[in-house]
Amino acid sequence: MDLRKVSDEEKVKLCRKYTLVGLAFLPFLWLVNAIWFFREAFCRESFPGQKSMRSNVIKSFIGFSIWAAGLSTWIVMYQTNRASWGELGDTLSFLIPLGEP
Repeated sequence: MDLRKVSDEEKVKLCRKYTLVGLAFLPFLWLVNAIWFFREAFCRESFPGQKSMRSNVIKSFIGFSIWAAGLSTWIVMYQTNRASWGELGDTLSFLIPLGEP
């Protein structure tokens, strides 16, 4: 989609929609929203609805950042402690390393 062909009102609606849909555990959409609408929200002359768009872009970036930090923390914790968790670690594993023969 070419944002130059879309009216400002539609951009604001689309930005809001992406922010809300990201709440359905689709944080990648928050990242897309923050990147895609950043210039419209912060680097352009003022237009009606820009304040709302800025708010949605900031919320999307914060939501994605929190999600990415949480996922990264979980990955590091799991990778470093899986073996010490015993049966629970094995249950959570999709592939269980067999070790050396």
